[in-house]
Amino acid sequence: MKYDVVILTDPRYVDESKADIYSKNVYLEDNLLKDAIQKLNLQVVRKSWDDSNFDWSTTRFAIFRTTWDYFDRFEEFSSWLNKVSQQTILLNSENLIRWNIDKHYLLNLKYKGVPICESYFIEKGDTITLYNLSKKHSLDTFVIKPCISGAARHTYKISQENITAHEELFSELIANEAMIIQPFQKNIVKKGEISMMVVDGKFTHAVLKIAKPGDFRVQDDFGGTVSDYTPTQEEITYAENAVKSCPEMPIYARVDVFLDNENKLALAELELIEPELWFRNHPKAAHKLAKAIKERITKYEEIS
Repeated sequence: MKYDVVILTDPRYVDESKADIYSKNVYLEDNLLKDAIQKLNLQVVRKSWDDSNFDWSTTRFAIFRTTWDYFDRFEEFSSWLNKVSQQTILLNSENLIRWNIDKHYLLNLKYKGVPICESYFIEKGDTITLYNLSKKHSLDTFVIKPCISGAARHTYKISQENITAHEELFSELIANEAMIIQPFQKNIVKKGEISMMVVDGKFTHAVLKIAKPGDFRVQDDFGGTVSDYTPTQEEITYAENAVKSCPEMPIYARVDVFLDNENKLALAELELIEPELWFRNHPKAAHKLAKAIKERITKYEEIS
């Protein structure tokens, strides 16, 4: 069978009959998009990105949605990405995915005038210690995390009280992958992090994520709370400008921002691979994304 669109997930979220409390939201989000695409008379199916039995040349487009294991299986995912990009059109594109996978992209955005969280990069194989890093950058309390990561994998809050206890772990981490170090942002704990969804270059909706008491990670996986949020025009403009600064215009993006320690708007992350887009809070955005997909299919047909 030929498909217009494949919605990409990972093997944990293929069988909806086995959904638990957490994965029910995964299916809800993906199905909102699937239903919106079907209403445009397009053939659509959900598939795990690693489905070896599926012929990827039988779909015109494949859109990344809940491929939430890619950073744990990065080498395998990277090989698959290279192969599948030759068989179908990826949304977002392989070029954007590879650019966005590595948090060094933050430097690209900074050079283009997008204010980002103060960030320092430690490359794979470096032998510097956390103590020397803290002195070099005048950091008292800070956060470390891998440059290729997600779901707060190997994300740690470091202070002068626990820095010695983390030295061995940090040494093991940078022996195998590049890391990023950022000053601890107190406003994320106090005021939260704003996630703004942008579809085809235009803002659609936003949520506010707040960490649970005693934690600094805003992800709901770690007990954080999420609520609808009405951003200011300044915040909307910021989000749309950040998306325009990408190497090419993504079909969707989630722009995570916060007030930094100087109370200035700064970018935490610009997510182009598999961000939660909170369609369940704003179903109309799923229809906007479906419409954008159909427009790209139409253009593809005209060229073909």
